[in-house]
Amino acid sequence: MASWLTQNIGTILISLMLALIVGGIVYSMIKDKRKGRSSCGCGCANCAMAGKCHPVAKKKT
Repeated sequence: MASWLTQNIGTILISLMLALIVGGIVYSMIKDKRKGRSSCGCGCANCAMAGKCHPVAKKKT
C-alpha cells in the first residue's frame, strides 16, 4: 500500500487540487444563483431565454 502511494503521489495531489477547484466553482455558482445573479454575465433584456431563467410572476386580480 505504501509503495502504491509513493508511486502515485503526483496523480493523487493533482486530482485533489482539481477536485477542490471544481468544488469551489460549483459553490460559487450555487451562491450566485441564490443571490439572483446571472451565470452568463450579461443582462436579461436581450436574452431569448429570459422568461425561462427568471419567470414573470403572475398578478392576482
